[in-house]
Amino acid sequence: MRFVDEFRDPALASTVLERIRQLVESPALRNRETIRVMEVCGGHTHTIFRYGLDQLLPDRLELIHGPGCPVCVLPREYIDTAITIARKPDVILASFGDLLRVPGTHMSLQQARAEGADIRTLYSPLDALQLARQYPDKIVVFLAIGFETTMPATALTLLQAEAEQLHNFRMLTRHISIIPTLKSLLDDPTLAVDGFIGPGHVSMVIGTHPYHFIAEHYRKPLVVSGFEPLDILQSLLMVLAQLATDRARIENQYARVVHNAGNRQAQVAIGSVFESCSRSTWRGLGAITQSGVVLKPRFAEFDAERAFGCEASGEGVDDSVEGSCCGEVLKGKLQPQDCPLFAVQCTPANPVGALMVSSEGACAACYQYRKGAH
Repeated sequence: MRFVDEFRDPALASTVLERIRQLVESPALRNRETIRVMEVCGGHTHTIFRYGLDQLLPDRLELIHGPGCPVCVLPREYIDTAITIARKPDVILASFGDLLRVPGTHMSLQQARAEGADIRTLYSPLDALQLARQYPDKIVVFLAIGFETTMPATALTLLQAEAEQLHNFRMLTRHISIIPTLKSLLDDPTLAVDGFIGPGHVSMVIGTHPYHFIAEHYRKPLVVSGFEPLDILQSLLMVLAQLATDRARIENQYARVVHNAGNRQAQVAIGSVFESCSRSTWRGLGAITQSGVVLKPRFAEFDAERAFGCEASGEGVDDSVEGSCCGEVLKGKLQPQDCPLFAVQCTPANPVGALMVSSEGACAACYQYRKGAH
């Protein structure tokens, strides 16, 4: 399948769906009341809702949505810190567009910009470097977030800033790692998951080897998947085939892009700039051990929190909003439409929780493609 149309071919999808139905009804699986498979990546969640994949599956087969959207798990204290910095004189805050509407404690970056803060949207951290070159009398602060997918770009940008000695450039970093997050989910005794559809973009960087503990220790299958409808359906079929034969392995459906060893150059760039921290706070999930990274001391000059004296406590604040179920949705314990605020008080135009902000957020995707079903 070389072309996009083939990854969305209805006839091929029907064939894979029939094989999925046969496995679900096979003697090995027919006695299970439910089979629950979690897709970890927010990009997968968006594809599932966009193409209605979950509605095509047998009733006993349930897709649950994990915490794979980095915008959705940003703690409020990060947004609050960014706003504090943006309000300082001679500061230009540079951010990706999907961060602007994430709710902080009192307001969003979009609201802070409306009140006069110089907050600009861009498409790459390298664009922030260009701002620093263009405005040498300003301090340019880039908001760097994301899983391992975006860490290499952040790392290479910092290395370039160091090489150019751009002393007016800073970063407010909140990068997070996928492996400790998955371990945290697996250690939760209240979460029943039979298998995983693994993230494709993260795996391009880290490869498939880091997931082996999931199969070896927790006896759960994980299949790294691409993002087209047939990618996800084939990955789901591969997970079911393992469950039907009582196997637990790490498999790579996305082999056309993901190599088992990952991207060595990207890994080197990450390792040269970042080091792991004891724990990181996630919106809706709390503090997860070893899930975050910080800049190495060599790059302290570029650390916005240190430069502006507003370092986060790291103690883990309660990010829950009264009446919302963000944490339960992030952990796959509830579907978005099960939250009492969904499509009532919480909408993309007025997001109460961060899951309603990014297009990869489970609530935003569900609202866009399913709000009439609520």
